[in-house]
Amino acid sequence: MSDSIDVLVDKLPTSGMTVRALGLLDFIAPGEWQNITGFDNTIRYVTGEQDPAIVAQIRARALTLYNDPSQGYQRAVSIYQMVDSAGGKIGLASMAHMLGEKVGILSFLSKLTPKEDKAQTVDLGLKLVAEMVAFCYANGFPGDGIRDFMGAVSSYEKENLIRLSGIVVFDGLIPLGPNYGVKLIDAVSSWTPSDLQGNALFQRIHSLLPGGASTDATFQFVNQGLSAMNDYVGGFAAARGITLDRVLDQMRGVFEFSEGKLDLLAAFLDISTSYMEHTGIQSVARSLIERSVGEI
Repeated sequence: MSDSIDVLVDKLPTSGMTVRALGLLDFIAPGEWQNITGFDNTIRYVTGEQDPAIVAQIRARALTLYNDPSQGYQRAVSIYQMVDSAGGKIGLASMAHMLGEKVGILSFLSKLTPKEDKAQTVDLGLKLVAEMVAFCYANGFPGDGIRDFMGAVSSYEKENLIRLSGIVVFDGLIPLGPNYGVKLIDAVSSWTPSDLQGNALFQRIHSLLPGGASTDATFQFVNQGLSAMNDYVGGFAAARGITLDRVLDQMRGVFEFSEGKLDLLAAFLDISTSYMEHTGIQSVARSLIERSVGEI
């Protein structure tokens, strides 16, 4: 097991590339995400409770639940961490932080290798499946609860909503264009188990996915999950008025980039941010706190 949930929340950064990138998504879901860090701060924020004794009770119960391996909270956090670690940070995050607010993407050209459309599409699909499974683990559903997830995702809010927005924008819209949903479902219809086996993200998370002991079983689950999500995810950008131009307008205040090099921008965001881990830890913490309040 990694650090306990209180330590993970206490370690969340208050600034840096991940926080900046997430902040850019506020136009999609205004006010939904606040970068609350510190576990006791999170308890107070989620519950509105200020009494130190009650905060301590909630903390103790939340830690008990998180540390229980029969619960799904640790598995959810592990998935979020593995998804982002697959990006291969190679020290660029710290370099970007040193550069300050403006980041000239071209200065990183020698260290970035944009993914081909097929590889990028596989990554997008796997991130969506990872989100589904992690959400189910963190909310008491079976890890293979595709129907449960689809019943919940349309009501996403706060950290969950901003993370899904990140997947759609950073891993779908920017590298693949407005037809990211069509490209995804076309890819799903033609890819094979070997496409997953050769993928760095799949290699990290497959053991935590349903059917993880068998590539064929996991492949079938991934296909079923993406088929179920296709209409919702494919229409997410249009439903919220998200266009590539609007996204790039938001990013111009923080990043310097060439519009002809959006694959490099996507690669840079993949390497220099940990938005799934950051918001995933916040989501798991919220779920634990809300459950703990109900049980005390």
